[in-house]
Amino acid sequence: MTPAVPGRRPPAGGGRDRRPHVTALGGGHGLAATLGALRHVTTALTAVVTVADDGGSSGRLRQELGVLPPGDLRMALSALCDESDWGHTWRDVLQHRFSSTGPLHGHAVGNLLISTVWELLGDQVAGLDLIGQLLGAHGRVLPMAAVPLDIEADVVHRQGSAEHRSLVRGQSRVAVTAGHVERVRLLPEEPPACPEAVAAILDADWVILGPGSWYTSVMPHLLVPEISRALHTTHARIGLTLNLSAQVGETSGFSAADHVRSLSEFAPDLRLDVVIADPTAVEDIDDLSACAGALGADLLLRQVSEGDGTPRHDTLRLAAAYRDAFERFLGDVGEKSR
Repeated sequence: MTPAVPGRRPPAGGGRDRRPHVTALGGGHGLAATLGALRHVTTALTAVVTVADDGGSSGRLRQELGVLPPGDLRMALSALCDESDWGHTWRDVLQHRFSSTGPLHGHAVGNLLISTVWELLGDQVAGLDLIGQLLGAHGRVLPMAAVPLDIEADVVHRQGSAEHRSLVRGQSRVAVTAGHVERVRLLPEEPPACPEAVAAILDADWVILGPGSWYTSVMPHLLVPEISRALHTTHARIGLTLNLSAQVGETSGFSAADHVRSLSEFAPDLRLDVVIADPTAVEDIDDLSACAGALGADLLLRQVSEGDGTPRHDTLRLAAAYRDAFERFLGDVGEKSR
């Protein structure tokens, strides 16, 4: 089985494919949650994944082999595996980590496999497509950029009335910083985007941002010039899925509305169509609604958490929220007029 690769929307008329073509942007567990939900809504699905991880198995392979960090790409592929014994078995193989006293300790098999096919094929996208075929993936996984990236953050530390700033470099360090992230940037500052990722955004009916680590998985897409330009010019509708809680370190003290405000600070001209939030994670609905409205978006409040007190999205509830959003806006045509 070959992975479904989104193409341009077919013309209206007899036999039109009515499935929304969806491109989801992010990384890590947040993107995996999005993909797990979206696969219940459409099979025309593409993941565009951050490539700035510098820790763990991904960081070691990146440093030793000079490859894109494969970990978030592996997680996205695993989230799209075929719902069969074959797909589940290969998903478990990809996710398996070695435990030993030697140099293989902590490495994920999937990271090694992805790095292997990249070396054999000499093509990042072709390698990911090949792993997708192995999994029977229902969708496609693409890197955000064609080169490994570093994240650098300006962080404000406050202790009482005293305040000082520091420069924190590296995704793994920014994600757990004890200060307030004031600004992030990518190194190199204007990295080349993956062309297929740009095309997936331009060809989509819907683009979904979030949930996920705000400054290290969600925001980086807005810092790649070609990705940002595609987000600003696409005819796709754009949805933002909010986190269920602030992340210790990276967004400590952030309200739901603060997340939206920070997005508007990074991309003041970006227009959204819907902001999806769980009401239990919203401190002030009026504030959040106003922030969403300032970006042109409606606020869609739905229970999307598992409801057990943990900040984890429930796959079927999140899928229902996406379906509500898509049906409200797509109608019979699926075109957006800005």
